[in-house]
Amino acid sequence: MSTGRAGGTEPPDWALPAWDAIDGRSSDRPPPTAAGRPTSAPGNAGLRIYSVSEVTRTIRDVVRADERLRDVWVEGEVGRVTISSAGHAYFALRDERNQLQCVWFRDERLGSAFEAQTGLRVVVHGRLDLYEPTGALQLYVEALQPAGFGNLAVRFEELKARLGAEGLFDAARKRPLPVRPRVVAVVTSPSGAVWHDIATVLQRRWPLVRVVLSACQVQGEGAPATIVRALRRVERYAADAVAHGRPEDAPAVTIVARGGGSLEDLWAFNDEAVVRAIVGHAVPVVSGVGHETDVTLADFAADVRAATPSAAAELVVPNRVDVAASLAQLRRHADAALAGRLGAARRVVGEERRALDRLDPAAQLATAREGAGRLLDRATREINRRLEDRRLALERGERRLAVIMPARLAATRAAVDRGGRVLPLAIRDRVLRSRGALDAAAAALGALGPQATLDRGYAIVREAGGGIVRSPGDAPRGARLRLRVARGEFGAVSDGADGVDTADAAEPGGRPGQTGTTRT
Repeated sequence: MSTGRAGGTEPPDWALPAWDAIDGRSSDRPPPTAAGRPTSAPGNAGLRIYSVSEVTRTIRDVVRADERLRDVWVEGEVGRVTISSAGHAYFALRDERNQLQCVWFRDERLGSAFEAQTGLRVVVHGRLDLYEPTGALQLYVEALQPAGFGNLAVRFEELKARLGAEGLFDAARKRPLPVRPRVVAVVTSPSGAVWHDIATVLQRRWPLVRVVLSACQVQGEGAPATIVRALRRVERYAADAVAHGRPEDAPAVTIVARGGGSLEDLWAFNDEAVVRAIVGHAVPVVSGVGHETDVTLADFAADVRAATPSAAAELVVPNRVDVAASLAQLRRHADAALAGRLGAARRVVGEERRALDRLDPAAQLATAREGAGRLLDRATREINRRLEDRRLALERGERRLAVIMPARLAATRAAVDRGGRVLPLAIRDRVLRSRGALDAAAAALGALGPQATLDRGYAIVREAGGGIVRSPGDAPRGARLRLRVARGEFGAVSDGADGVDTADAAEPGGRPGQTGTTRT
């Protein structure tokens, strides 16, 4: 634990600096805003504070933008492995100095021949990404294998990825196996124990089946070509049987089988030509190559993968004992069993359908529409209720008005009649009073107006431009003037010399040497 500054110990590098330690001029970036961008402390624009989500999104974008992290091979030692209830595996991949958290989803884990075990040194193929809710950098595992397999393992993964990208391993193209095939073709070596084991299992489980062997090599350089030819022979045999009117003799399913061995021993079944021949085979193919832990590309290409060659034989034919027992049971309980199965299937389908309906955007839209319909119904009922209340109120008002309206109308009519008799007298008085006031105002206006002044012998002197002359200085010698008297106007010319001393005659504000006399 670190102490404060008073104790003389500086805070650690990761500690948030104090507000007074921030130099607001140290940052040349624009001040952040509050809408999802960095904020700054009050009065210290240089401190940039990010939210946790912003930091994790930034790291996520950087990781996803790096092409090298999208497809990586990592070697290390497996730490403690945890399997979730959903089947996903979580473990740490570590070396002498560091460790990397790994996530292995259920589908990829179940398709792998190897399991992640604590202490096992493995090579992991996958991609790096950031899990935002916890901010953890994780390796999402796509494939896992023990370390030390060398170039064959890398070639295996590269070919698997390339053929998988073409859709050769898609589950959608897998074909179902026939329930009770009459003829089963087996592509394997006739000299190995595999052929004997398959024939024995088929005869024991379903004696009605007929087995056709298409021999091939299962190991060595020439093995892939012989496997392809063996598959082609099966197709030609089936075509000949159909062409000769014997479709029941055509193989309904083909088993491709071999015993266990190392990766090198099984490499013939990882050949691209063999994989494409299995994918393009005319009938469903069951792969029974190697032991349960062995995985080849033929397993991915086949319609069904069996753990062993004997298991492949068990998959293609039913067990006669089980069939006999089931027939007896069906004979006794056919109706009840059918009804039960149908009911269970309906319940399962109904549950799944309801679950899908709840997640379906159309269902959610329908729910929203239903809610809107309910709100519309409530609004309609409320409006109708209010309209009904208003109608009842109007009816009550009409009944009350029906009682008081005749009396009100009679009183109003009497008032109107009285007003009709009094109104002419009031109008005449108002007109007389207004006429007297108008005469008084006209007399006052005549006494105060300019015309009364002109009638007493005064004149109004104007310049030629229309301005009134108020001072001799406003009319210099020779200026043309207009004089208005009581009965009209006439022109005049200013003569400022008329024996008057210009200095004595100048009015305040006038110009020296000018007088106000006029000459007509």
